[in-house]
Amino acid sequence: RFPQPFFDAKVKKVDPEFADRLYLINNFQGKSSKGTRVSWNNPEGGALEWNFEPQVAVIDTTGEIRWFMDASSIYDINSIWNAGCFMGFRQNDDGQISFGYGQRYAKIDLMGRTIFNRILPDNYNDFSHSMDNSPNGNYFLRVASSNYKFPNSDKHVRTVRDVIAEVNPATGNVVDEWRLFDILDPYRDTVLKALDQGAVCLNIDAAKAGETMSAEDLAKIHTFGDILGTGPGRNWAHVNSVDHDAEDDSIIISSRHQSAAIKIGRDKEVKWILSSPVGWKSPWREKMLTPVDHLGNPLKCEGSTCEGDFDYPWTQHTAFKIDSKSKGDILYLSIFDNGDARGMEQPALPEMKYSRAVVYKVDQKKMTVEQVWEYGKERGHAWYSPVTSLTEYYGDKDSIMVYSATAGAEFDWKTFSYTKFPSPVIDEFKWLAKEPSVEIILHGAEGYQAFPFD
Repeated sequence: RFPQPFFDAKVKKVDPEFADRLYLINNFQGKSSKGTRVSWNNPEGGALEWNFEPQVAVIDTTGEIRWFMDASSIYDINSIWNAGCFMGFRQNDDGQISFGYGQRYAKIDLMGRTIFNRILPDNYNDFSHSMDNSPNGNYFLRVASSNYKFPNSDKHVRTVRDVIAEVNPATGNVVDEWRLFDILDPYRDTVLKALDQGAVCLNIDAAKAGETMSAEDLAKIHTFGDILGTGPGRNWAHVNSVDHDAEDDSIIISSRHQSAAIKIGRDKEVKWILSSPVGWKSPWREKMLTPVDHLGNPLKCEGSTCEGDFDYPWTQHTAFKIDSKSKGDILYLSIFDNGDARGMEQPALPEMKYSRAVVYKVDQKKMTVEQVWEYGKERGHAWYSPVTSLTEYYGDKDSIMVYSATAGAEFDWKTFSYTKFPSPVIDEFKWLAKEPSVEIILHGAEGYQAFPFD
């Protein structure tokens, strides 16, 4: 359990233009052993095994809590169908809030009235991370397949965080789906081998802190579930955001375990991939974006490293199109680059890791990508978030909002307990500014995401 029911917000900076801001905070509280007993695939698997209690609130720029969610009427830690991490919060055009948890997705108003709260459609399980409210009126849910059959085999498994289902909000019917194990390469293992095994997002294994996995280790894995590994039925993709680009009716996904932001059309064809090219086979290799400078000249890249002011995203969270800045072939993309496995390796010391908020400019016709803004590298390890977090543009103030959601944590791996709780950091910047206009630190919290709330 956390030592207090809510975080302690300390305001470091607020420029006058941002004084009227409200921020919705989506954090987690303690993880009860009662909530870890559900496993879809023996020996482990399914979203309900990380069943953190919700901590959802709206704060103002003085750090005061102005609204909070009492989830007791819709959340039951002992129920398969009414528990799970509250994630994917978005404010809809009508002002109300949509989100999902475990085997459900929901929409409520600010007074707690349920607009809908539904079990996931048949054939899907384990919502987590992302529920995109599209301009077309539908919702795009990051789920998994509840009954995948391997080709030329009698083996059936539940997959892990690798399916996008588009649902109609009125009926809950599935309109379309993106089965990523059929669209991408679920056997690309280059990033998996470089990940810190002690911090595989919410599925943390203290005994493996600082370790990486070899190709031989991966080949020995014969079980299925929420475990690091290749192929359907394992955590090969770990998709943590989906954004529907209504301009060309495509989706943009963030795949943490491929360290890739990927655009996929309605026809299920990959349009482009923002990632290190290492380990991508044909036909995906032909979809890689080429890094360029501000003049459009290709950068010299060797393996996973490029010269100049450019780096690929690494184990990132959120890949969101900036609609008001994008038009036609030119697309601006905001990403929170968590930074684990940067350059396809672990650094000599853990303290050398850092995270970044990044904006990229993608020329979808020329298949190039330019890094136009970054923040966080200069903050070093103190601002580093190994998991979770968000970077997103907001047009009302022409700003970039960043939530470094697990920054500042110190962990005792021998006792498997925090010696210092994370202190998530809210930073908001004027467009491409070098320093934030807002900085608020939430002490004593374990954050997932946050955003300006209207």
